[in-house]
Amino acid sequence: MDFKLTEEQELFKKNVGDFARQELAPLVREIDEKGGFNWEVWRKLALMGLPGLAGPEEYGGVGVDSLLTQAIVVEELARYDFSSAANIVSNWSIIHVLTVGNEEQKSRYLAPLCSGESVGAFAQTEPNAGSDVASMRTTARLEDGYYVINGEKCFVTQGGEAEFTIVMARTSNEMGTNGISALLVDKDAPGLILGQKEEKLGFRGSTTRVLAFDDCRIPVTNLLGEKGKGFKTAMKMLTGGRVLTAAQALGQAQAALDASVKYAKERIQFGKPIGSFQLIQGILADMAIQLEAARLLTHQAAWLKDNGQPFNIYASMAKTYATDVAMKAAVDAVQIFGGYGFMRDYPVESIMRNVKITQIYEGTNQIQRLIIARELLDEKTSFREMYGNNKM
Repeated sequence: MDFKLTEEQELFKKNVGDFARQELAPLVREIDEKGGFNWEVWRKLALMGLPGLAGPEEYGGVGVDSLLTQAIVVEELARYDFSSAANIVSNWSIIHVLTVGNEEQKSRYLAPLCSGESVGAFAQTEPNAGSDVASMRTTARLEDGYYVINGEKCFVTQGGEAEFTIVMARTSNEMGTNGISALLVDKDAPGLILGQKEEKLGFRGSTTRVLAFDDCRIPVTNLLGEKGKGFKTAMKMLTGGRVLTAAQALGQAQAALDASVKYAKERIQFGKPIGSFQLIQGILADMAIQLEAARLLTHQAAWLKDNGQPFNIYASMAKTYATDVAMKAAVDAVQIFGGYGFMRDYPVESIMRNVKITQIYEGTNQIQRLIIARELLDEKTSFREMYGNNKM
C-alpha cells in the first residue's frame, strides 16, 4: 500500500492551496453576505485552469482524468472557499455528461465550459421528485422536428447564470427511470422561464433557481446521448461526483480543525489557554482522527476508480462518512468557540452552514446507505468478495 502522492499531485495541492488562501479566502465573507454566483471569482479560477481541469484537452481542458488528483484539488479549494469548490465540481460533472454528446454538441458547449467563459447547469430534481427520480413529471414530446418541454425543475445550481442547461425529461411513457432523456436547453430557448433566486443557508456563492418549461421548444438535435438513456448515462458519469462531494466536506472539516486548534491556543479561560483542558483536547483529537479516516476512505474510492476497479460502493461510503464527519467537526468547532462560534465574525458558523448541503446533494446520505446495504445483501456482487479482490 502506497499512500504517497505523486509529484504532480503534490504540486497541484500546493499551488491550489496557495491560490485559494491568497485570492479566494479574502472574498468569502463578502460573497456569502451578497449571495449568488460571482463571475469575478470564476475568472480567477479560470486563470488557474480549474474550470477545465477535468475536461478533454482537444476542447481546451487540462485533461486531468485522475479522480484522486481531482479530489485533492477540490479539498484544497474547499478548505478556503467552499462555494468555489462546489461550483468547480458542478462544472466538471456537466463536462463529464457532455462527453456522450456528438461532435457538434461538444464543439459548441465543451470549449466555453473548459475555458471558464461560460457555465452550465444540470436540472433533474423536481418539487415532487428528489430522491425518487422515478416520479419525474417533466415531459418532452416530439413535434415537427422539435422537443416541446413542459414541467418544472427546482434547486438548479447556476440557473439563470448558465448558457445552457442539461434537462432530464420523459421522452416516452415508460415507467421508472426508463424513458428519461437528457436535453440541451439554451438560455434563450423560447418557453424557458427563470424562477426567483433562492436564499440559501449555505453554499451562497452560487445561484439556485427554479426553472419552468412552458411549451419550451428545442431542436431535436439537442438530444444528448441516446433517447431514453439520459438518467442512466448521467448517473454513471456522476458517480465520481460523490467522491468529490466527500472531498468538499474534507476541506471544510480541515478548515474547522484548523480554526479550532488556533482558537484553543489563543482563548484564555481560568488563566490558561482552553487547549490545555482535557475536554477540549478530546474534541480536537476526535476531529483529527475522524478527518484522517474520512480522507483515507475518500482517497481509496478515488484510487479504485483510477485503477479501473469497482468503486461505486466506496464512493457511497466516502460520501456518507466524510460528510457526516465534516458536519460533526463543524458543530464541534462552534462548541469550542462557544458564543463566538455563533457569530458571523468568526469562520466556524459559515462552515457549519456550508457543510450541511454535502449530506443532502449528490444523493442524500440516507440514499447512500441504501446503496451500500443493497450491495451487502446482493449475493451476485458480494461486498466481501469485492473487498477481498481490491488490492492497493
